[in-house]
Amino acid sequence: MALPDSYTLKPGSIPAYFDAILQAEAPQRFSIKFLEGLEFKNTNDRLLIGVLKDLKFLDTDAVPTKRYYEFLDRSQSRKVLATAIRDAYADLFGLNKDAHKLSAEEAKNKLRTLYAGSKKDGVIARIARTYTALCEYADFSSALPTSPPKEKKEEAGKPGASHPPETTIPSALQKSVSLDSLQYHINIVLPESRDQAVYDAIFKSLRDHLR
Repeated sequence: MALPDSYTLKPGSIPAYFDAILQAEAPQRFSIKFLEGLEFKNTNDRLLIGVLKDLKFLDTDAVPTKRYYEFLDRSQSRKVLATAIRDAYADLFGLNKDAHKLSAEEAKNKLRTLYAGSKKDGVIARIARTYTALCEYADFSSALPTSPPKEKKEEAGKPGASHPPETTIPSALQKSVSLDSLQYHINIVLPESRDQAVYDAIFKSLRDHLR
């Protein structure tokens, strides 16, 4: 199951936590002492370490990972967090690709289904509030890699059409005329035109002169 067990009792402090991480040099180990050095000295603040582990900012020994260092790049920090959230809550995004837009109550209802009775409602509610606070801080504006959409064919004569319409008339017409033992090949290159009358006139002329 790609769902976290961690939560914070201070979801309103999520922005302050991550802002402080951005302002500090990465530690060799993200310890309680380091957290207190960031001025988070309440025992409830210590729950942040578990959240960071679930987000894969820290390994099991609380050592900063590559993702932690990527987050320190302020130009992409919130996008890095968004990717971490998608990974940590993959099952939730499996139910709803726009799960980052869910309210805390909506997230709680989805998580209750996913945890399938393995957690009490009180715990699920705390996880849901932590999740929504993380999503509010993260930047989900960058679209995930997807297959490029297929280009739609535009109708002939449609205003604003950027490509000429498809037609069954070939771009070049080859006509063979046999006179006794002689054979002539006439190659006619048709002009590009959206006016069907142009092609009709060309073919009428061919019929009249090549009979």
